[in-house]
Amino acid sequence: MEHFSATIVIVIFTCIVSYRAFNHPYLIEKFKHYPVREASLGEFYRMLSSGFLHGGWLHLLINMFVLWQFGEIVEQMYMVLFGNTMGILLYVAMYLSCVIVANIGTFLKHRANPSFASIGASGAVSGVVFIYILQDPWAMLYLYGILPIPGIIAGVLFLWYSSWASKKGGDLIDHDAHYYGAVYGVAFTLLLHPSLFFHFVNNLFAGIGG
Repeated sequence: MEHFSATIVIVIFTCIVSYRAFNHPYLIEKFKHYPVREASLGEFYRMLSSGFLHGGWLHLLINMFVLWQFGEIVEQMYMVLFGNTMGILLYVAMYLSCVIVANIGTFLKHRANPSFASIGASGAVSGVVFIYILQDPWAMLYLYGILPIPGIIAGVLFLWYSSWASKKGGDLIDHDAHYYGAVYGVAFTLLLHPSLFFHFVNNLFAGIGG
C-alpha cells in the first residue's frame, strides 16, 4: 500500500486555489504578498496565502511540476529520517514555513513600497529542490528539461543569479524569495538532522574525486 502523499495534496490544493483566483481576481488582491499592507495593517497572513496563488497557467504548471518531481523524493527522504508520520508532518512544516520565510526578504525591503507585490510558490519550491541537492549534490538536473547539469553546480548558479537579479531589479520576478527559500529549506533540514551536512560533504568530495 502506497503511503499518503503530502506533496500531491499540496499540489492539488495549490492548483484549486490558483484556478479559483484566475477567475476571481479579487482573491489575488486579498491574498497576495503585499509588504505595505502587511506592515501597516498587520495582514501577515499574506506571507503564507500568496504561496498558493499564481499569475497564470504557465507559472502554476511549472511550479507544481517541479514540486511534484522533487517533493515526492524529499518527502520520502523525510520519512526515512524521521519515520512515516513525523516525516510527513515535518515535511509539511518545512514547506509552509518556507513559503513564509521566502517572503521575509521582500517584506523587509519593500514594506514602504506600495508598488511591490508578489505571488507564487517558487520560494518554497526552491527550498524543496535544494534539499534534494543536499541529499545528492551530483544528481543531474535538467535545465529547461533538456540540458543536464549537476545539482550542486545548478544550485550555486541559481543562488548567484537570484542575488544578482535581485540587486539589478527591473523584472516582475521575486528573486529574493527564490534565494531565501532555497537557503531556508537546507537550513531547516540541517537543523533537524545535522549529520546530513557530513553526508553532503562526503558525497560532494566523492563526486569530485570519482
